[in-house]
Amino acid sequence: MGNYKYGFSTKAIHTGETPDFREGATGDVVSPIHLSTTFARKKVEQPTSGYEYTRSSNPTRKALEEKLASLENAKHGFTFSSGLAAETTLLLSLLNPGDHIAAFDDLYGGTKRLFNKVFSKYNFGVTYVDATISENVRKGINKSTKLIWLETPSNPLLKICDIREIASIAHENNILLVVDNTFLSPYFQRPLDLGADVVIHSSTKYIGGHSDTLGGAIIVNDEEIAEKVAYHQNATGAVLSPFDSYLTMRGLKTLSVRLEQHQKNAFAVADYLSSHPKVKKVIYPGLESHPQHKLATSQTDGFGGVLSFEIDGDINDAKLFLEKLQIFALAESLGGVESLIELPSLMTHASVDKEIREKAGITDTLIRVSVGIEDINDLIDDLKQALA
Repeated sequence: MGNYKYGFSTKAIHTGETPDFREGATGDVVSPIHLSTTFARKKVEQPTSGYEYTRSSNPTRKALEEKLASLENAKHGFTFSSGLAAETTLLLSLLNPGDHIAAFDDLYGGTKRLFNKVFSKYNFGVTYVDATISENVRKGINKSTKLIWLETPSNPLLKICDIREIASIAHENNILLVVDNTFLSPYFQRPLDLGADVVIHSSTKYIGGHSDTLGGAIIVNDEEIAEKVAYHQNATGAVLSPFDSYLTMRGLKTLSVRLEQHQKNAFAVADYLSSHPKVKKVIYPGLESHPQHKLATSQTDGFGGVLSFEIDGDINDAKLFLEKLQIFALAESLGGVESLIELPSLMTHASVDKEIREKAGITDTLIRVSVGIEDINDLIDDLKQALA
């Protein structure tokens, strides 16, 4: 199926899974799970249908990669065993020792750990800037900068970066722009259409959607970048398994309907918390009170299901509230059909130095919520009793 001919939900269901009606084929409506690690051939120099070894390529994984690329309006998709595996492969593909990254200061803690504690050993430089002001990105680059790295919305403060404007800055300086699109998924935001060069996903989140499969993805249009990523995907081997590829494809088919409900519930939760006396502030790009609401509206088709808020109190108040919840699961991650809630300072961002974390605005009472698709009245009642 072509990338642009069909609508989003049609591509999510059908791309990569066209039934095979050739003689001997079975016409599967759902792509089979190809568990074989190796593929036999009749002639020494002719791999069967191009398949040799599952690390190099697998029919189930290939179907998923085609589906993901089509949803981002891209030519090439690559999937990995986790979001961090995808990030690691991308860095190995595009950087050399001595190269520099200009990065948003509000990134997932695991990404910062990768930059600061792993790749720093190999003389990679990183400068963190407040990329909500595009000119700060320009100031953060130098003659060694090869990548600009954004999350938008960011984690967990839901800050928005102007992808179009920063893409212009990147390309003026012959730098590649990488955008982590995990929080919104291609249903609500397509960074390549806005000028980005590379899109990264933790497919564990909204793309998989059911908290039962770990994965990551790199999606690109540029042929040279695709060739480098394909080489390192095979050479380093952190690929997505056939079974996880199947689960991720199954999740993708309902991405549009799930995200509509996630967003509907998130708006209701945000409205409720905004008027509660024990809540200091609510951060959700869909609210007009969000400082970048207009920017979010201009570059996205929706606002997602994640919001953050601050309890009016101290860390013990925040912990007490979280531990009294009954429907919201106190757990890391996001994007599943079930509602998850967490305290970034002690959970997802615990690896970030306290001084750096607090300077960025991640206080001890900041709570992040991944609003699920349960009955909204039950979610509100759960928040109400825990706040009480």
